[in-house]
Amino acid sequence: MSESAAQQRPRREARPQTPDGLVLVDKPAGWTSHDVVGRMRRLANTRRVGHAGTLDPMATGVLVLGVNKATKLLAFLVGCDKEYTATIRLGQTTITDDAEGGVTASTPLTRAELSDEALAAAVASLSGDIEQVPSSVSAIKVDGKRSYARVRGGEDVALAARSVTVSRFEVLDVREASTDDGMPVVDLDVVVEVTSGTYVRALARDLGAALGVGGHLTALRRTRVGAFTLEDAATLETIAEQAGDGGVPRVIPMAQAAADSFVVHDLDVEEERALGYGQRIASAHRGEETVAAIAPDGRLAAILDERAATAKSRVTFPA
Repeated sequence: MSESAAQQRPRREARPQTPDGLVLVDKPAGWTSHDVVGRMRRLANTRRVGHAGTLDPMATGVLVLGVNKATKLLAFLVGCDKEYTATIRLGQTTITDDAEGGVTASTPLTRAELSDEALAAAVASLSGDIEQVPSSVSAIKVDGKRSYARVRGGEDVALAARSVTVSRFEVLDVREASTDDGMPVVDLDVVVEVTSGTYVRALARDLGAALGVGGHLTALRRTRVGAFTLEDAATLETIAEQAGDGGVPRVIPMAQAAADSFVVHDLDVEEERALGYGQRIASAHRGEETVAAIAPDGRLAAILDERAATAKSRVTFPA
């Protein structure tokens, strides 16, 4: 190609980069959280994308992504309470505690054999502050290796129980169903609100165990992460449309996201300057571990730890 022809060839316009902020994705079934992050990196035209808490491939619903500087917010959002809707199958146990794994035990169960009183008692035993043993097929590391990798390698893994809180465990529907080979089972539709680190499939497993029939999770949809709900989330298809024709995905600005999630310390000019120099300022919310420091111009200046009389920066966001 001649030099003149090369000069005449139209240049491809650079795609705009997505602003700093959060993107709430309604994750589709079959995608890993890493898959969604990879897709968002392409749509947002940046490598700086992360998520605030993994969803299993079979699960759908709210996945909070941070873009560019907002990736620094994700560590504080991981600890937020979460809400899920789920379907629990009573009468079968699986190796993964969900429908992805092979069945390890079966107990035929009809609706007539499951009393409302027994179900209510079992649900109550798994509500409030409880000690929960995570599913062995999980991402928890055991001596530097993921638990699920050890299980798939043929090892028997016994994880330690963890303290979690189940603030809501409500049964919405109880119905008789059957397995592929015709065995009667009972399916429950439930809604749960839990602290970070709670495994809903472990709740399904333990509910079945409490009833003596076994149980596992067949569907899971995350409907809330902290202040962010499913109504705020968009599908990947919608986000791709936003990014089309030179556009960018819509984001929740960092200041708004932080103010929605944490208590707010409205800085004056002197406090903003002091934080910029790495100095401490007086706490406005004594005892709070995570505080959003909002600058006079409305931007997020820092996340503060105000448990003491003077606040210290946990992370800063220079202008």
